[in-house]
Order: sequence, then C-alpha cells, then structure tokens
Amino acid sequence: MNPTGRLRRTTDGIDLELTRAIASSREDVWASLTQSDRTALWFGPWEQLPENMIRVQMAFEEGAPWSEMHIDACEAPSRLAVSMIHDAGSWSMEVLLTESQGTTTVTLTQHLSDTEGIGEIGPGWEYYLDMLVNSRNKEPLPSFDDYYPAQAGYYSSLSPR
Repeated sequence: MNPTGRLRRTTDGIDLELTRAIASSREDVWASLTQSDRTALWFGPWEQLPENMIRVQMAFEEGAPWSEMHIDACEAPSRLAVSMIHDAGSWSMEVLLTESQGTTTVTLTQHLSDTEGIGEIGPGWEYYLDMLVNSRNKEPLPSFDDYYPAQAGYYSSLSPR
C-alpha cells in the first residue's frame, strides 16, 4: 500500500488531502457516504440525532466505539462536511465528489491546526478510503496493519506546501 496523501498550507492551518477514483456515478458514491446501511460496510452505521447531529459507530476500530458528529454541510451529491469532538480532540473534515466520464473522484480533506499526530492520522484515512473502495468492489477489506506503522514515516516526513 503506497501512501497518497499530501499536506497543503491554508490560512487557518494545514489540510491533509487524499483522493480515490471510483468507477461509478457521483450519486452512487454519495450513497456510500451518506446511507447508514452502506457506511456500515466500510466505516460504520450511523443514526440521526437532533440539530444536524449524527451518532456514528466506528465499527472497524477496537471496541467499535460510537462518536457524535455535527453535519456542517450536506450538499448532495457533491460535498459532505462534518466535525467531531471526542477524547482525542476535535476533527473537521470534508469529502468532495467530482465526476468525469463515469468515474467519481473522492477527495477527503481533514482540516488540521498543525501536523501533530499526522503519522497516525494519514494511514488511518488511507485505510478507510481503501475500505470504501473495496467494499464497493466487493473485494476483501484491507487490514489496518498494512497501513500503520508502515506509512507513518511517509506522513511524518510530509511538509505543507
């Protein structure tokens, strides 16, 4: 598994950006990101809460913990932005979908204040994006052990551009 992420400096901090190409329509990929029965295949199921909140089970993490997320933007079928506050801190991320000639590009961006922990964060998103792709292709799901610690050095050495 070769790491694909890159860091980009922004006015507010640093963005970690990863992409995957999926041979499917944007609407179908959108459903994989927003329908609980489909997110359960690669990330975990979720349930609606009041006030633009959802509760997500991180089904492939140790102990399959539940976390609350705020839906910051939901612009079907092109942009989903969420933020999460949990024991490890707060996370803000978004997914953009663009389609060209029957292929949808998924761009996941996590907005960071600094690069602390990037050696763990980057491999985690590589793993989850490959989980998304493999679940859609009905291929065996990858093992996180193939991503971390193998990709930690790559991510730790990245400099924002």
